[in-house]
Amino acid sequence: MGTMIELQAADGTWVPAYEARPTGTPKGAVVVIQEIFGVNSHIRNVADGYAAEGYLAVAPAAFHRVKPGVELGYTDADMGEGFGYKTAVEALSAPGVLQDIQAAIDHVAKVSGGKVGIVGYCWGGLLTWRAACTLKGLSAAAPYYGGGVTTEAEMARHPQVPVLAHFADEDKWIPLESVEAFKKVHPEVEVQTYAAHHGFNCDQRGAWHAPSAQLARERTLAFFAKHLG
Repeated sequence: MGTMIELQAADGTWVPAYEARPTGTPKGAVVVIQEIFGVNSHIRNVADGYAAEGYLAVAPAAFHRVKPGVELGYTDADMGEGFGYKTAVEALSAPGVLQDIQAAIDHVAKVSGGKVGIVGYCWGGLLTWRAACTLKGLSAAAPYYGGGVTTEAEMARHPQVPVLAHFADEDKWIPLESVEAFKKVHPEVEVQTYAAHHGFNCDQRGAWHAPSAQLARERTLAFFAKHLG
């Protein structure tokens, strides 16, 4: 369904992105932010899924500034490699990868002619939260189990658009007590938790939990229909 395109960030850097277009006129757009495994087949499938729902979807390569062409699986070795790239991107001078996400937002807004939402998973969930708090042109954000979102530094941010945050009850990376703290600090954010582990949305991971993934998807689609329609 999709093709690779290039986006130009504010500093002139060209960044690859996977774009999936719906049949007919888009009813809006969704920027999809990768996990630490690159724009792999799972992330492309997520983008295709939003296109099938009528949205123009684009997934920028968030590792491109430190390592082009990253597409990993889900072994322990892949996780270690991806974490290394994530650490390198996080160490970039501001605005770092956020300018690439802004380029994606600007692109889909122009092409779709509609409102723009953003969804991200794992590290992409953290970037989705930051985008909701700092970037322009968004109308809604849905971070999934964003690692770091519940830290004090990230909780100090303030979202500029409606946010639906998905967390997992059994997430060893994001303690449930930190999710409860996040809820208290951000009562304006809709927080949903699931009886699952970190990564429950990805059907290529052992943590995949189909009922939770389906429910979170239904909630996210309803959320986007409300704020992007």
